[in-house]
Amino acid sequence: MSPSWAHTRKPALFKQLSLYRIAPDWSASLDHIHTALTVRRFVPCGATQEKSSGWVEPRGEAHGPLAEGVGQHTILKFQTESKTVPSAVVRQHAQAAADEIEAQSGRQPGKKEMRNLRDDAKLALLPMAFARQSSTWVWIDAERRLLMTDAGNQARTDDLITALVEALPGLNPTLLQTTHSPAHAMAQCLLAQSPDEWPSGLSVERECELRSNDEDKSVVRYTRHHLLNDEVRQHLQRGLQPKRLAMSWEGRVSFVLTDSMQLKKIGFLDGVIPTSGQDDSGFDADVAISTGELRQLIPDLIEALGGERVPGAAPANIGT
Repeated sequence: MSPSWAHTRKPALFKQLSLYRIAPDWSASLDHIHTALTVRRFVPCGATQEKSSGWVEPRGEAHGPLAEGVGQHTILKFQTESKTVPSAVVRQHAQAAADEIEAQSGRQPGKKEMRNLRDDAKLALLPMAFARQSSTWVWIDAERRLLMTDAGNQARTDDLITALVEALPGLNPTLLQTTHSPAHAMAQCLLAQSPDEWPSGLSVERECELRSNDEDKSVVRYTRHHLLNDEVRQHLQRGLQPKRLAMSWEGRVSFVLTDSMQLKKIGFLDGVIPTSGQDDSGFDADVAISTGELRQLIPDLIEALGGERVPGAAPANIGT
């Protein structure tokens, strides 16, 4: 059965991945990493604090280690908590304070005073704001000099990488670069006349997004659609470039590749998850399955993108 219709299970870990290289001479024991991370152990937001972030126990066990080893892999977890007061509520409270000043003094507060009133209103409302938490996984494969994270946006990625660099000097994570751009590789897959022309082990599935780089910023999206057809090829020939493409690897893992070299919507296909009756739950099982499959997928994906690019070298292509 094609992976497009096969049953998939979302892993508890690594639903998406960004890939980094770490310094070739960096090494650290689990105890050393744990000790280094304790300096920035997660503490919830204070009453008037908008944001707090830090490291938490990957297993979720209070007072447990902040660095877990499963097989050859090190797993970390970075947590962020934020509190937000709706701007409309802040303005409403600030305006009420301004109205009171005007009633008592006969004058309207100026721009600077209004800014101060909004700041005061926000500070007063923060203790009543709901806190929202989110977490980010980090996977270090020291043997292959790879670091992977499932941070979903740039702000969270920046916070995480900054925290890693501060805690683990010498780690020096840098985004993994390939000879061919992901957009170029995805376009070549979509221009293929048959699946025989796809890179070994990889298959195109039934979802993609194409965009133009001109002023119109045209967007074409396909969902549950056979993609090896003349219509898709014509879009590519007119200059649209793939932004994301659903793929599968060896009929075992499904994912969406993006033009920024991220893997999103990672899922495991039939046969990868242990059958009923086997121990297929818990932290160790999730890590073992996720790292075991993805550790094999990543080298094949890098090879499909022309291999890893030497740092400082120009990419072979930028678009298609």
